[in-house]
Amino acid sequence: MKRRRLTTLLAAAVLALLPTTTAQAEPTYPDPQPLTGQQIIHDPTIIRLRSGGYVAYSTGGVLGARLSKDLRHWDDAGNAFAEPPSWWYEYNDSGDPWAPDISYRAGRYWLYYAVSSWGTNHSAIGVATSRSGLPGTWTDHGKVLTSETTDSWNAIDPALVQADGRLWMSFGSYWTGIRMVELNPRTGKAAQGAPVHHLATRPDAPYAVEGPYIVKHGRYYYLFASYDQCCAGVNSTYKIRVGRSTTVTGPYMDSEGKPLLEGGGDLLLAGHGRYVGTGGQSVFRARDGQDWLAYHYYDAEGEGTPKLGLNRLSWTSTGWPKAF
Repeated sequence: MKRRRLTTLLAAAVLALLPTTTAQAEPTYPDPQPLTGQQIIHDPTIIRLRSGGYVAYSTGGVLGARLSKDLRHWDDAGNAFAEPPSWWYEYNDSGDPWAPDISYRAGRYWLYYAVSSWGTNHSAIGVATSRSGLPGTWTDHGKVLTSETTDSWNAIDPALVQADGRLWMSFGSYWTGIRMVELNPRTGKAAQGAPVHHLATRPDAPYAVEGPYIVKHGRYYYLFASYDQCCAGVNSTYKIRVGRSTTVTGPYMDSEGKPLLEGGGDLLLAGHGRYVGTGGQSVFRARDGQDWLAYHYYDAEGEGTPKLGLNRLSWTSTGWPKAF
């Protein structure tokens, strides 16, 4: 009897030393850095200009423009174009362009953008060039790639990346998700006969992943994408996920090895507090070499107005991005 009681007491003591099970803590996300000036923006793309300062282009207007000297104060700078090129009206009645992407190569700035209508994949990606990158200086060069209702992908949300001396464009929204095509570096348009690669999708309709952006860090290419619902103000559920690959065309995996073609993707940034529906992202490098994540959020304390979010990006010891 004494032995049984001693055993019971010892077992109780051991259990008392074990950690108790508690509810898993909710993940925390960093707030965007404080900004001043014109903060209203949607689907931002930002680049450091060779002439100094930064320019951001976005959905809205005829690709709305913002200028900043320090990434903190932003001034309204009008639009990339004075008026829509005539061919845009083939894709919507208002000549309204979406989701631009700016880059610099071969002595020129290149501005890619999409024209489409809500709920259809009758869409096109176009391109313009400029020597300065400033609003009002762009020359349009027409269509880069198109999609029709008979296609299983959607030609919107372009983003460029260079890999091993070749030029690539990721793109896509719903309609089976994220795709990629090689571009002719001279024209900046889809290379003749180039296959369309598949990078990411969701296992369930409507395959809500879009807005890809790919960057190289170390030996990996990182695919950032926006998951779930955009453009619903404070009811938006946009969030940013990421996967990586040793080759630009994939396959992309998350940190647990789940393919992005099977719905994988590490959660990098999600809505929290007043910052709802974080997405429409891009990545750029500041003059000091710091990587930044740019995105829009819907301000729950500002009637759901879309605003510019900026967070620094760091890279963990295992090579994964972290916003702070």
